Amino acid sequence: MKTGKKIPRREFLRRSGGYALGAGAVLSAPTLFLNKVKAASGESPNELIRVGIIGVGGRGRGHLFAYQMRKHVVAVCDVDKKHVTKAQADFKKAFGREIRGYTDYRKLLEAKDIDAVVIATPDHWHALPTVNACEAGKDVYVEKPLTLTIHEGWSMIKAARRYNRVVQTGSQQRSDSRFRRACEYVRSGRLGKIRRIYVGVPGVNWTKEPPAPDSPPPPELDYDFWLGPAPWRPYNKHRVHYYFRFFWDYSGGQLTNWGAHHLDIAQWALGMDESGPVEAYGRAEYDPQGRYEVPSWFEIDYTYPNGVKLLCGQNHRMGVTFEGQDGILYVTRGKIQCTVKGVLEEPLGANEVHLYESKNHYENWLECIKTRKRPISDVAIGHRSATVCHLGNISIRTGHRVKWDPKKEQVVGDAAAASMVSYQYRAPWKLPFA
Repeated sequence: MKTGKKIPRREFLRRSGGYALGAGAVLSAPTLFLNKVKAASGESPNELIRVGIIGVGGRGRGHLFAYQMRKHVVAVCDVDKKHVTKAQADFKKAFGREIRGYTDYRKLLEAKDIDAVVIATPDHWHALPTVNACEAGKDVYVEKPLTLTIHEGWSMIKAARRYNRVVQTGSQQRSDSRFRRACEYVRSGRLGKIRRIYVGVPGVNWTKEPPAPDSPPPPELDYDFWLGPAPWRPYNKHRVHYYFRFFWDYSGGQLTNWGAHHLDIAQWALGMDESGPVEAYGRAEYDPQGRYEVPSWFEIDYTYPNGVKLLCGQNHRMGVTFEGQDGILYVTRGKIQCTVKGVLEEPLGANEVHLYESKNHYENWLECIKTRKRPISDVAIGHRSATVCHLGNISIRTGHRVKWDPKKEQVVGDAAAASMVSYQYRAPWKLPFA
């Protein structure tokens, strides 16, 4: 796909919900090599990829201060002004360099001196900024889960491919050698035929504060913008910022939070990056006080086309456990164990499976921006892994055994479940390529 095409201003207005990204947004190869002056960090201009971070209240601060990223960051953006000013002040204190601040991501995307963006917003704000960034000629690192709905993933892939953008999903476990090795061992048959996979995720980590009544939003927060495409609801401090992930309008609970990490590894080990399960059946329990909407406990049974069963929920130890005919392999952050003697000690042979190797998720993304190669957690991979999570939640919410066609990416024979593959954005927001 050629990337020198400009989108007419009127088309930008339509696609971004009635707002323009600016006449200066040219869809071309990255401009990172056009820097004329040496950066304040002391790095050679040719080595810098100028990055803006969208969302700096939580996970975004981790991106901001990451060793591999901080020299590249030139701007931050958040709908909460306190988050912006704190990020700017803390960054300057730590590194002696000023960075620009925005409260509207569309203004950040207008900047010609920004090559790429990191999106660390609530889940319901992943798709639209990603698509708009691709339209504006920016490469993207977007946090997991990639999407709020399956339908959003289709739009993000279309945008990334049309504008030839590098879009990395923040599933950083793929850049951890333990997880890669586990997947290589499984795919090389070192456990024999895989029978079952167990994925353990934590329960809801809710606030210990008593329930709070709805109230006017604080002056520093643009609450209408925070809601964005989500349905209108009165402001409540226990629905925004970190707690967004426990309400269906904005996220999918721990299944899309931690499940997006560990189910992604299961997908990789099964060779399902272009496919997925054919069935999902979930059971759940909820908070008796009704403080949040997502389940406090759940168990999802997935069935894959090859007959492998995957069970996901709080009944299993945190991480991923592969049960093969010859033994068990367990992997989680910082640990890999196997009951089959020699599996972990014997190096992979030349004829065994060797997977895409990335030693650092940020560095992989930055390098791919330069080479224009696909990153290890490309948008299409992130979409397929998020789909597994969404199918589990659709089953939980409908109470149905959801049949899924992974080739056509369609729910089979269930109108109620099929209706939950997407949702109607609140006006004036519109998702391009929908």
